Amino acid sequence: MSWSEKVSTHLENEHVLLTPLCAPDREDIRAVAMDPEIWRYFTVVVGDDADFETFFDSNLAEHAAGRRAVYVIRDKKSGRVAGSMSLLSFAEKDRRLEIGASWLGHDFRGKGINHWAKLLLLQHCFEVLEAERVEFKTDELNVQARKGLRNIGATEEGTARSYNYMPGGRRRDAVFYSILRAEWPQVLAALSQGPKKASGSA
Repeated sequence: MSWSEKVSTHLENEHVLLTPLCAPDREDIRAVAMDPEIWRYFTVVVGDDADFETFFDSNLAEHAAGRRAVYVIRDKKSGRVAGSMSLLSFAEKDRRLEIGASWLGHDFRGKGINHWAKLLLLQHCFEVLEAERVEFKTDELNVQARKGLRNIGATEEGTARSYNYMPGGRRRDAVFYSILRAEWPQVLAALSQGPKKASGSA
């Protein structure tokens, strides 16, 4: 079974439930996605309903084609959809992939949801997919995301300058991070203790 088949599954712990994106999720996602702050460092902007429809349909198509695994994050405490997170950039031959396209609605930031969702995805990557390397990248200007990645045990590797265009025409410098299979036991032990206090992570 290929990675694109293995990733389409439910992931769950006592804090969050991650489910593969499907068409009936549209309105629950819309309810939390219409917040300009989410898209400040994204390569897309969801500013109105038309933007949202394009964004959601694109995610749904990428997921259905097996190019990405798009997960809907549900906060188990409230029962509400909190945001989304994806597995992408599959390089199965080299046992490498990326966790990215991570966002949370306003009501769910700073509550540990990002931490517990990333723990689930990392467990899936290393323990089910048997990845050797899990990658992350973010905008050099996104101080909060960079701090959050350090707090989950990712190692900063460097900056790819002028990596891509952002909405409005700015050229983004992308900072890359990774966690390796050899580092996973130590990272898992730390993540299992819960989010760091005042971490700044989403």
